Amino acid sequence: MTAGGVGLTAFGRRFEPRLWPTLLTLAALAVLAGLGAWQLERRAWKAELIDRIAQRLDTPAVALPAAIDDPAAWDYRPVQADGTFRHAQTLHLLGRVHQGRPGAHLITPLIRDGRAAPVLVNRGWVPLEMLGDRAGEADADIDRPAGPVTVTGLLRQPPEPGWFAPGNDPAGNEWLRVDIPAMAEAAGLTTDPLPLLLTARPAAPGADLPVPVEVRVDIPNDHLQYALTWFALAAALLAVYLVSQTRRPA
Repeated sequence: MTAGGVGLTAFGRRFEPRLWPTLLTLAALAVLAGLGAWQLERRAWKAELIDRIAQRLDTPAVALPAAIDDPAAWDYRPVQADGTFRHAQTLHLLGRVHQGRPGAHLITPLIRDGRAAPVLVNRGWVPLEMLGDRAGEADADIDRPAGPVTVTGLLRQPPEPGWFAPGNDPAGNEWLRVDIPAMAEAAGLTTDPLPLLLTARPAAPGADLPVPVEVRVDIPNDHLQYALTWFALAAALLAVYLVSQTRRPA
């Protein structure tokens, strides 16, 4: 039994759509077309995000505010912060490689004056052999600025951990991902820090270590390819449906 009770004849074949294959195909086509349209929307959103980040990177550094209520609005913003490093509470962000050498990034609290919230600063990379103690900066080759300093750098909002994100070991000072609340607790901060990580730019000419971290903006925008894939699947499904619902006249 056909869906409409009649069929259409063309090219020597008769189109006789059956009810259930037709309904299932229509449902699948709606899903595939919806996924393709969603990918086009994601493509436009991603392009806007990339443009917004590029514009922020080109702006001059501004004074770091005392508090930040909207971390996303400050992501990738160049800032300047005044304060004093607490080197004894430096945290080790492991699994970082520089020029093929394994090492770690040094995450040091910067204590600011007044009521300004402290901020965790990524001071840069050091090789693993220099992480002997908890502070990780006992080596004379590592720059440890004392007293008031001005740090210029880029604010970054830590990404949300995924299902398979590696775990941290605060007791052993072994961190595999940035977790600002846990890091602040491990560093003994009594005041909640800003919800962003400040990646410092070079501040001491001639100092070899730590090596400043270069923040790279590498955000892929492959959503057009994904959209075309979904639309192609929809077209293929439609072609299979049309062929499967035609018969040669008896």
